[in-house]
Amino acid sequence: MSEHDEKRTLNNPKRRRFMQLSATAAAVGAALGTGLTSPSAFASGKLGYPEKEQLTFGFIKLTDMAPLAIAYEKGFFEDEGLYVSLQAQANWKVLLDGVVSGSLDGAHMLAGQPLAATIGYGTKAHIVTPYSMDLNGNGITMSNSVWAQMKELVPHNNGKPVHPIGADSLAPVVEQYKKAGKPFNMGMVFPVSTHNYYLRYWLAAGGLKPGYYNSLKGDTSGQLGADVLLSVTPPPQMPATLEAGTIEGYCVGEPWNEQAIVKGIGVPVITDYEIWKNNPEKVFGLTSEFVSKYPNTAVRVVKALIRAGHWLDENNNANRLEAVKLLSKPQYVGADAAVIAKSMTGTFEYEKGDVRKVPDFNVFFRHDATYPFYSDAVWFLTQMRRWGQIPTQQPDSWYFDVAKKVYRPDIYRRAAEALVADGKFKPSQFPDFATETGFKPATDDFIDGVTYDGRKPNEYLTQFDIGLKGKETV
Repeated sequence: MSEHDEKRTLNNPKRRRFMQLSATAAAVGAALGTGLTSPSAFASGKLGYPEKEQLTFGFIKLTDMAPLAIAYEKGFFEDEGLYVSLQAQANWKVLLDGVVSGSLDGAHMLAGQPLAATIGYGTKAHIVTPYSMDLNGNGITMSNSVWAQMKELVPHNNGKPVHPIGADSLAPVVEQYKKAGKPFNMGMVFPVSTHNYYLRYWLAAGGLKPGYYNSLKGDTSGQLGADVLLSVTPPPQMPATLEAGTIEGYCVGEPWNEQAIVKGIGVPVITDYEIWKNNPEKVFGLTSEFVSKYPNTAVRVVKALIRAGHWLDENNNANRLEAVKLLSKPQYVGADAAVIAKSMTGTFEYEKGDVRKVPDFNVFFRHDATYPFYSDAVWFLTQMRRWGQIPTQQPDSWYFDVAKKVYRPDIYRRAAEALVADGKFKPSQFPDFATETGFKPATDDFIDGVTYDGRKPNEYLTQFDIGLKGKETV
């Protein structure tokens, strides 16, 4: 805990009041010889006190860490008796290692990280998620020189490019690089990142091969048979890496696409909302051991995060400008407020001066954004299989079992019902838990029009021309 956090915690009247209540309850519990912790905080009944109050959560400097910053700044953690320190991490690997080792109690995570860790791809650890942090929020940016070539192939209307822009307009540029014997390099943030999968999806939908992983033979490059070579670059370093000419483009969250516009070094050509409308994005991850050992704490963390997500979206995003000011602080995203505001306030600037409305660029609560749907987990697993990170065919039941092992809607439901009992939410603001299955309806809201049904992962994969399916291996 930093000195700032410690002073803030000890001087806070909510903290003092919660400590008094906890001390009284502890005395009663000791007198009865029963303790304070219920066997399972996820069962019905009154939610108990947090078993662990002092917590440290990690995050990466991206605008979609906003629910953590808001829960902290608005006192939502403290309302639950939680005293949280937030620590920016250098990259996604360092962040994951921190959660696994226990130096971090939880973290803002890539949705693929808990799934990959649990099945043993890369780091092996049982990580769970009871809370999805947001929908959408990413973009794909190309260098000015590549965009200039693409732009000639993109249809225009009233002098402006028609969106969404497909990777088919990039294909001739990549072909020129091949003929010149030059690699075409692009950046993404981590091998199991949403950015890797959405960038691959966009490229393949345009007829470009983004390359395979062959974990059976120890290959983790993801570049086997690739037209476009993808490699890892930490999010805040994307603009500088593009400017240095190491990569020709990248897929990343905000504000690092809009930063390219401000610096005059690149053009965001498409948002991930245009690749898959209201796609799942980051999650909040904890170890399975943590939620077993501290069940009340886990539920209370989710309560605070749900309130933060709701605050970010309520009254038609009325609080977003305040959120922008908070996120611009150096301890959070640390970018200019004007840059963060470009995407956080319902607009997105593509080419310089081409500002368009994208009201759902960042979604933190509406559309059931925070509920951990099993079908979201299954989609990420299909992409791991499509590109070889899952090297062999798995039955549909395997996808469902992994999803249910990692995604924990039971914890979310407990938190939501507690918020309703507290009078802070109405039941209608959450999924109907009595009938909710965890699987969203089938959708074809993808740039290529392919239909995804989370109940049929193997059938889904057969629809793609590029990518592994059935019994195929690399």
